[in-house]
Amino acid sequence: MKTLMDVQELQDRMTSGAQTILLDVRWSLGDPHGHEHYRAAHIPGAVYVDMETQLCATGGPGLGRHPLPDPEALQEAARQWGLNDGDTVVAYDDSGNLAAARLWWLLRNAGFTSVSLLDGGLTAWRAAGLPVEGGEERHCVGNVHLASGQMPVISIPELLECSTVDVLLDARAGERFRGEQEPIDPKAGHIPGAVSAPTAENLREDRRFRPAAELRRRFSEVGADRGRVAVYCGSGITAAHEIAALDIAGIDASLFPGSWSQWSTTDGLPVATGA
Repeated sequence: MKTLMDVQELQDRMTSGAQTILLDVRWSLGDPHGHEHYRAAHIPGAVYVDMETQLCATGGPGLGRHPLPDPEALQEAARQWGLNDGDTVVAYDDSGNLAAARLWWLLRNAGFTSVSLLDGGLTAWRAAGLPVEGGEERHCVGNVHLASGQMPVISIPELLECSTVDVLLDARAGERFRGEQEPIDPKAGHIPGAVSAPTAENLREDRRFRPAAELRRRFSEVGADRGRVAVYCGSGITAAHEIAALDIAGIDASLFPGSWSQWSTTDGLPVATGA
């Protein structure tokens, strides 16, 4: 299934009654009120997904802030969302899918391929003049069966082997990559050899993804159009957005799940600063 679905296609599906599970992944760094935002206004029929408790395991030093969830825990969460085998999932948020892409990646990794991101998310839905509703939506418990290991990942030992990755993209903001700011993790800087490719540059001003041709040019400029590509961010969440953008551009990439929050809390690992 294609990575993106536009508002018109989603509306057509909802009008036709095609089986569609809408998942609202309202989350952003420094804002713990995603569920409240969802209850205030969401796309009709959407179920809220909690990033911290459903899309992540418990983090800590040497593990990262947002480790990947246990496959069984993810399957149980997906069933609570009402997901059944054969359903089509559309995930969204209100930040250009910077959070929802984590769900997209996790379901793809679990072997569930009928999942797309709503291009532009809630912003695009509202811009189209379409209605929202408040309150809480709950579905009957589903029966979906999820696996794991269907998307490529990379670990610290593999990153330390120079032959494993040709291009390592750092999806954080440029000032964090250069080590000028570090608001969360204990060390500032980046993994030596990484290239800065901020996730925000995947999006247009209206929070929709840039067209595939633009994304291909963007990634070509940083050398990510050839060889083995891997991506990391602060804690592995927005890196999934970069992987979605690479996918739109026709480029495969591995995720470093622990990202900078794991690298910077693991003893003995080198840190680089500057451009």
